[in-house]
Amino acid sequence: MSGPLHNYNLMIKAGELKPDSHQHIIVEKLQFLHDSLVGYEAKLFHNNNFFRRLLRKKTAQNFPKGLYIHGDVGRGKSMIMDLFYETAPITKKRRVHFHAFMLAIHQAMHEWRYMDKASRMALHGTVQDDPILPLAKKIAKESLLLCFDEFQVSDVTDAMILGRLFSSLMALGVVMVLTSNRPPDDLYRDGLNRSLFLPSITLIKDKLDVVTLNGPIDYRLERMKGMDVYYHPLGNLATEALSKAFWRLTDHEVADRTKVGPQELQVQGRKIFVPVADKGVAVFSFKKLCGAALGAADYLEIAWHYHTVIMVGIPRLGPENRNEAKRFVTFIDILYENNVKFLCCAEVAPEKLYEEGQGHFEFQRTVSRLIEMQSQEYLAKGHAI
Repeated sequence: MSGPLHNYNLMIKAGELKPDSHQHIIVEKLQFLHDSLVGYEAKLFHNNNFFRRLLRKKTAQNFPKGLYIHGDVGRGKSMIMDLFYETAPITKKRRVHFHAFMLAIHQAMHEWRYMDKASRMALHGTVQDDPILPLAKKIAKESLLLCFDEFQVSDVTDAMILGRLFSSLMALGVVMVLTSNRPPDDLYRDGLNRSLFLPSITLIKDKLDVVTLNGPIDYRLERMKGMDVYYHPLGNLATEALSKAFWRLTDHEVADRTKVGPQELQVQGRKIFVPVADKGVAVFSFKKLCGAALGAADYLEIAWHYHTVIMVGIPRLGPENRNEAKRFVTFIDILYENNVKFLCCAEVAPEKLYEEGQGHFEFQRTVSRLIEMQSQEYLAKGHAI
């Protein structure tokens, strides 16, 4: 047997997870979807040019039904979706944070508007002005399974695009699995021109299996109980404490730690190297993030991609490294605004980090936020993206 349910049971047996009836119900549904995907790719792409015919016209088909998994923070939604994605019996698949996906869609639509008709015909086989269907066809050719983590709609432009884009993707046979902190009816609540988004909510409820993952335990907060998040001074004790925190937050007390390695993020054509990351937790050095020429776009990508960031080696700051201090201010602001958990080791306490020099007064807001980010109230907040 293979699939998410098998791997989930193995993790429970190994002691990496605790038995949870709420999670088990969702994993069973994902196992059913996993089984439905066996042979699906071959059917679409190789069976009498079925996929080619599907691209030419929208035909009613019985495609596997995706899932919309919603529930409170820390209940294991992302972990469960990872189990499903890793075992999904399909090669053309993509797991992506929703914000990153929509940024790529907006960029593609921008390029489409400035593309001449000859280029559109050569690349997409059409000269039409509306880019939604051609983009959907391109996505469908590359990814028959889309897994969106942290699905949330806060932008009016996204709200207006989503219904048509999702409808086109589903008509082309793309299967979707989404996780969100909000039920469909709460998406884009109180947003500008929300009435334009209501058909998208109806589409999600009609075309996806909407399931709730709630339970008595906030696993993310549970892992952080009794854990300090700001260590000083720098040294072996602080480094060892953060190392233990990483393994605890990523459930690797029992699992093979050699499976954890570096990752890369793509930001506007650039790559951000992440030395160590797993299960939404990333480790960076102050020097690499604040000593390099990075900016808000880079820090936003990190905040969207990881719910917890660990930073090592924060020095005492002053006039000689005010540029690094400015970047650190921007970085902390973005983490704070997105409710990202922040663990770190520094040379001194927050109030002593930047005691003099240009920008000292503005830095006091950062000091205040660093102190607040240690509180149980902050740690209990859900990842805001």
